[in-house]
Amino acid sequence: MRIISVKILREFWQLHRNAEAALQAWHKEVSVAQWKTPQDILARHNSADILPDNRVVFNIKGNQYRLVVKIHYNSGKVFIRFVGTHAEYDRIDAEKI
Repeated sequence: MRIISVKILREFWQLHRNAEAALQAWHKEVSVAQWKTPQDILARHNSADILPDNRVVFNIKGNQYRLVVKIHYNSGKVFIRFVGTHAEYDRIDAEKI
């Protein structure tokens, strides 16, 4: 999968250093993944939340952080929509961000 934009992840882990390793591991795994359906994601990330409009919420670092992406399965692109603490996540609408 092609991840757009990694810059968002880097900026986040510069503020939250303890998230860096977990976000880099997520990036490495997703970069080589070939997801065609939400079920492909759940097969590896059973704690991920599948939302409408091809959005997925990943728990990062034992659910300390949340990562919201929008996936274009047909083109193999994963768009980073949000990364933040659990408290910050509670203040957004993950289906619209």
